[in-house]
Parts: sequence; C-alpha cells; structure tokens
Amino acid sequence: MPEQVHVHPPQELEEGGETTSRSERVLEFGAALLLAAATILVAWSGYQAAKWSGVQSRRYTQANTARSLANRAETMASQERLQDLLNFNRWLEVTTDGNQQLADLYVRRFRPEFRPAFEAWIAQDPLHNKQAVPSPLLMKQYRLADQVKSDHLEVVADLRFGQGKDATENTDDYVFTTVFFAAVMFFAGMSLRFRWSALRIGILVLAALLFIYGIVRLATLPTL
Repeated sequence: MPEQVHVHPPQELEEGGETTSRSERVLEFGAALLLAAATILVAWSGYQAAKWSGVQSRRYTQANTARSLANRAETMASQERLQDLLNFNRWLEVTTDGNQQLADLYVRRFRPEFRPAFEAWIAQDPLHNKQAVPSPLLMKQYRLADQVKSDHLEVVADLRFGQGKDATENTDDYVFTTVFFAAVMFFAGMSLRFRWSALRIGILVLAALLFIYGIVRLATLPTL
C-alpha cells in the first residue's frame, strides 16, 4: 500500500508569519537607521565639543595674559603718577619760597605726559585763582598712556574671559547631546534583542524621542 504523504502549509502561512516577518524587518530597519544616525551625531558632537574645548583654553589663556599685562601697566602708571606728584609738590614748594631758578629746573624735569596738564593748570593762575583746579593731576589733560593701556587690557581680558565662559558652556552642551545620542544607540541596539513586538516598538519609540530631542538641541548650538 503506497505510503501517504501529508502536505502541511508553511508555518508562516498558518500563523500569519509573513506579516510578522515584514513587521520585524521594519523594526530592524528602524533600529539600524537610528543606530547609524546616532553614531554619526555622536561623532559630530564629540568633534564640536573638542573644538570648543580648544577655544575655551585659548580664550582663558588670553584673558590671563591680558590681565597680567594690565596689572603691569597699572603698576607703571601708579609709579609715573607718584613721580609726577612728587615733582609737582617739589616745584610748588620752591616756587612758594621764591626760588625761580630751581622751580624752572623742576619744570624741565617734568615728564612729557605731565606737561600738558601742568600748562593748562598754570593757565588758570592757580596761585591767585581760588576757583582753579587744585592739582594738575586732576586736570582732564592729564592722561597716562600706561593707564589707558591698562584699561584697554582689562576690557580685552573681560572680553576673552566671557568668550571662554561661552565656549565652556558650548562644550558642556555638546557633551550633553552626546549622552542623548549614546542613549539612542543603547535603546536602538537593545530593541533588536527582544522578540515581543510591543516591547520592541516601545523601546524604539523611546529611542526616536531621544533622537528628536537631541537633534533639536543640536540645532540650537553654534558650530566651529
């Protein structure tokens, strides 16, 4: 008696396997896409964080250098101001005593920066005019180049420090986005390990939301 052959339909057709297989492929494709995009953006964020870190170091170094030079110029200006004050007081003393020859000697020893203020002060006839400015050092013509230099360097130092602080914040922001994209890679990769479709979809949705949030943050950050 011939052996009977029983033909069974493929399991995929019996259990709707074709549909399941297609959905699995879609989920795997979505996970792979998220993994690839997140990997690229992790590399980009790390690159930008490294560049902003370099800017931060340079700006802080420039700020420290400018502040050091400003302090040096300030010290020089203080010494020059003290020298002008001493010479002026000595001139005033000998002038009051009537020693014109010695007074002329002190005038010749005045620093070039002090002369315009002294001459403007003398023009007020301060020895007889009670409304005159008390000292040439208080005249608007009295300007010390080192003091101006110090003030300028202080402005530069503040500017460079502010730029360094901004660069630090940009570095931190890029590192923060790197963490988000790393989380996307983790969840997208983990979704491939589960068979339960609902759980896989939930994990991929979470990964997608993190990815979108990271993209939004990344779009707001400056680039170099």
